[in-house]
Amino acid sequence: MNSMKNLAYIEARKLDRFLDAQTAVVQSIEEAAADFVSFYPETLPDAEESTEVYLLLGSERGFCGNFNHAILKNMELLVSDTPPRSPVITVGQKLSGLLKGDERVAAGLEGPSVVEEVPAVLKTVVRELTALQQRHAMLTVTAVYHGVEGRVIQQQILPPFQHLLHQPRRFANPPILNQHPREFLLELTDHYLFAALYQILYASFMAENHHRVGHLESAVRHLDDQSTELKRQCNALRQEEIIEEIEVILLSAANLGEGWKKRG
Repeated sequence: MNSMKNLAYIEARKLDRFLDAQTAVVQSIEEAAADFVSFYPETLPDAEESTEVYLLLGSERGFCGNFNHAILKNMELLVSDTPPRSPVITVGQKLSGLLKGDERVAAGLEGPSVVEEVPAVLKTVVRELTALQQRHAMLTVTAVYHGVEGRVIQQQILPPFQHLLHQPRRFANPPILNQHPREFLLELTDHYLFAALYQILYASFMAENHHRVGHLESAVRHLDDQSTELKRQCNALRQEEIIEEIEVILLSAANLGEGWKKRG
């Protein structure tokens, strides 16, 4: 358990620099998008006719407490007001196992075990989203995952930039574009989708490792307490056995002394 805890701690430390860099990338894209949307709000797609898709990020391995159950709890709150056939994509075999046999699951994907596996997981997620988009006209994709602080976050990643509508303009003149606004938005969406998915995967994996470190620390502490208690009980039982042995010896000695007195 100590070895697993140390490995989880190492992964969390590696994720620090990855997540900081990715957060900065997402923020820069959102700043550019905010300037664009403030002048071209009509380019954003209408999500009313889209199909709801939920991307649930759980854990690939265990020993992380209620990490996966918290995701499921939030998912049930979301889908209670949406059609029952809303597709669900799960990331992480432990989470997928909890939804085994659920008709809503369109794909159960493997999650990362180390940070180096995150790019491969991202490609798999994008492939599954592309396959769903080919079957539906438009998707509204909401990611449900643990943030770095540990709380569960519900973040809409497709269609993007909806939260930027109706924000005040920061500049008086529109941005200078070298292509049609809709084409620019499509390319910006591609960049944003990859950047946001990277950030979400990194944040979820870091939260998973933090949960695992805390869970294993509690488990090790509990085992240490149990070991101490068992040693105490063992010592008490041994002490009782010694006392009983002494009592037997004293009784034998007393009986032997009485026997010698009678003979004398």
